[in-house]
This record gives sequence, C-alpha cells and structure tokens, in this order.
Amino acid sequence: MPVAFLDLKGQYKEIEAEVASALARAASSGTYVLGGEVKAFEKEWADFCHARGAATVGNGTDALSLSLNASGAVRPGLGDEVITPTLTSAYTALAILNSGGVPVFADIHPQTYTLDPRSIEDVITRRTRAILPVHLYGQLADMRAICEIAKRHSLVVIEDAAQSHGAFHDSGRIGLYGHAAAYSFYPTKNLGAFGDGGAVVSDDLAFIEKVKTLRQGGHLQALGGRIAGRNSRLDEIQAAVLRVKLKYLNEWNRRRREHASVYEEALCQSNGQIKIPAAIAPQAHVFHLYVIQHPSRDRLREYLDARGIETLIHYPYLLHREALFHREGQPALPVAESVGRNILSLPLYPQLKREEASEVVGAILDFEACR
Repeated sequence: MPVAFLDLKGQYKEIEAEVASALARAASSGTYVLGGEVKAFEKEWADFCHARGAATVGNGTDALSLSLNASGAVRPGLGDEVITPTLTSAYTALAILNSGGVPVFADIHPQTYTLDPRSIEDVITRRTRAILPVHLYGQLADMRAICEIAKRHSLVVIEDAAQSHGAFHDSGRIGLYGHAAAYSFYPTKNLGAFGDGGAVVSDDLAFIEKVKTLRQGGHLQALGGRIAGRNSRLDEIQAAVLRVKLKYLNEWNRRRREHASVYEEALCQSNGQIKIPAAIAPQAHVFHLYVIQHPSRDRLREYLDARGIETLIHYPYLLHREALFHREGQPALPVAESVGRNILSLPLYPQLKREEASEVVGAILDFEACR
C-alpha cells in the first residue's frame, strides 16, 4: 500500500465548505491586506496562545527577524550574536542573518533534539545578545533552563515555534517563558494557510506594536525609527483560511498524538536499533513530524521507498557546516553530528489512516527482521 508523506488534499476535503464560505467573505469585503480578517485572526491566535497580543506578518522567517529587531536584541551592523541549535530548518538561521545578526550554533539534547541548555554557555561571547531556541518537530525545548541562562547573561529569548502550534509548557502555551514566540503558517505546518504567513505572540503589547510598525517598513511611523522594516503583511485570504483551521487545531493535534502512539507501540517491538521520539510531557509534543533514528537510515529509507512509503529527512544538513553560516572558531557539536546521520521522518498528519500507519510500521519491522 503506497503511503504519502503528507496529504493536504485530505485536510481540505474535511473543511471544504467552511473554507469556501470564508474565502467568499474575504473576497467580497473589498479589503485584502490588514483588514477585518487579519485583525480577527490576530485576536483569536493571541487568545489561543494565552498571550496578550499577536502581530501577523508575511511568513515565519520574518516573524523571527522582526522579533529580534523589535526586541532590541539585534542592532544591524553591530555584529550582535544569536545562539540557536544547528539542527533546525535553514530559515531559523536565515532569519537571524536577515535581522542583521550573526547566528551562533550550539548542540542539541540527545533525546529531544532541541537546544541543549548545557551547550549554550560554551558559545556565549561579549557579542551575544539573544538565544533563539527551536521547538523542533513539535517538541518543546527546555525553556525553564534556557531562560535561567538568559537571565544570568541578560539575553533576550525569542522562541521559534514554527513547528509547535498548540504545544503546552507546564505553565501554559508557548511564548510565556521567552520574550516572544514566532510562528510560521506555511501550508505543511500544524496550522497552515493556503500560502505563506506568520505571526508573533507576546505578553508585551509595546513589543507587538513595534512588530506591527516594522512589518510596514515604508510607512512614516516605521521610517522614523533606526531599524529598517520590511513589507511583510498577512493578507485577508490567508487570515480567513487560518480562522477556519484554528477551530480544528486541537483536534488535529490530538490525532497526531494518536498516530504517534501507534508508531511508538509498534516500533517498541523492534530489536532495539530504532530510537523513537521522546516527549518531555504529553502536551509538550504536537508531532509536527515523527522522527526516528536508525543506524542504517539510508538503507531503511530505500527499503520503505521500494514499498511505496514516502519519507523525508529533517534536516539533511547541519547548519554550522553550511558555507553561508560558517564562522571561525565553531566548536564541535557531537550530539547533532551523531543524530544527523540517523534521523528519518515518517508519514504523520491528522488525516493519516490507521491502516496506513500500520503499513509503515509493518514495513519497518519487516526491514528489521531481514537484517
């Protein structure tokens, strides 16, 4: 049985009528950028995140960049450094570059794959201004420990929450430990638009207003500042779609956890070569991706492909090794190097059928039995 890595058509079919109504409402309004749909979604998203305010922007990369600038952590041209994990999407580091900062890479925790607090202080310098932890694959980073380090060194914390919509800390949703959290609404995310989109949430309303000013860089208010803004606005069509999908996010996350449980239960029966994801708490992982480790990762992937099962690698390249981000004096990051050779992302999305999940684990166990 062929199993696709992701099927967004199935998600659309589930909400087709509501989306059609929302699109018609947005199209008939006559206002297509920063109108009523955007304002309504900003309030609804802030409420969902248990934050005091939200500012939407054009994409998740800009959400990070504008957060770094609006917080004052990065002042373009001064060599301000931002610490982030090496195992993440390149857009995390690109956001730091786009803000005028310098990305500095630290190692990851061997179980959660998120930024390891123990590695942060190894790369702090006199130029360090911020820490940018990534809630990778839907798993929350250890924000309590990270923020304790940030407090000791007077650093700003901006959370990259692009893959963790709806995840919980022990005290609430993302963004309540750091100064702000930045989200992407790229179509493949747990909450995805029909194109690009992003948002920033924070309890600091003055900060949220700064982000809203910087997202309209050509307006007089933005031109009066010392940091160049940009043209980064969410349009009404995307906001209308996101408002529909937001009503389903908790249910879709529940299904993701359910599929993850199917994988976990079955893969625990393997011969011990497979390492399954670790969740620090039930609500702290929303399984944007289900990422296993296997010492024969490439052979396993070829075997699954021959069975019609699509897999991906998130991410095939560690950022500290990429030419764009290379810098002298980069320390070794042994955990990320080891993990990066073995990771493999399996199909997991809300509309995945139980028999499809069973097909995936059955094929993996067959591969193990043949070794």
